[in-house]
Amino acid sequence: MITVQNLNKVYGTKSVLTDISLTFPTAGITSLIGPNGAGKSTLLMIIAKLLEPSSGHVSFNSRQISDIKTAEYAHRVATLRQSPGFNLRLTVEELISFGRFPYSRGHLTQDDKKIIEESIEFLDLQHLRNSYLDELSGGQRQMAFLAMTIAQKTDVLLLDEPLNNLDMRHAVQIMQALRRLCDEQGRTVLLVIHDINFAANYSDHIIALKNGTLKFNGTSEQVITETNLKSLYELDFEIIRSKHGCLCNYFNL
Repeated sequence: MITVQNLNKVYGTKSVLTDISLTFPTAGITSLIGPNGAGKSTLLMIIAKLLEPSSGHVSFNSRQISDIKTAEYAHRVATLRQSPGFNLRLTVEELISFGRFPYSRGHLTQDDKKIIEESIEFLDLQHLRNSYLDELSGGQRQMAFLAMTIAQKTDVLLLDEPLNNLDMRHAVQIMQALRRLCDEQGRTVLLVIHDINFAANYSDHIIALKNGTLKFNGTSEQVITETNLKSLYELDFEIIRSKHGCLCNYFNL
């Protein structure tokens, strides 16, 4: 379980996060939502041990992550950053094998190869395994990076805007895959997401930030209300619920 206590992040005179205290539920999807500049990605990167907080701390299973070695943390928490870049010419399968680096250090075992194969099959990437990344569409490339993150075989996945610049089909595929990952394997997914409808329909838990402060924190049903979303985004919302899910309408209201 990940907990954040009295977390602050300051750049010069600019406060990016102010006194954030949270407990992240396990074995489900938690979405971080809020307008641009709310501090969502900063919070995620601090949890990932890729940024240092100015004060406060993050704990993983009751241990402060500052006391956990990076190599050990990589066995428990995997991170997929925005627009990940590899300058090497790699195939999809070669990229996914990087997910095993914290264990094999580049010398793949039979167990590593089995996990790589499972990750390819989980996201149905068999037909792309020998394709080079620079030959793929943005959505296909994002699926490959997600497979690499899944292959790291961690309890927790941290994803920074995994739907960025994706078409609807690929965005749905990724969210369905994350849902299955939690439901079938008991993994914990924390993601920064801008599409409020994907957050509303796939998340177990939603954390809303605004101007670096915690605005709302609760289940999807608790957070996704017209009043809460209007306060968060300064737009009028109409929430339409049906047996198929929830539609957050903010067009022409």
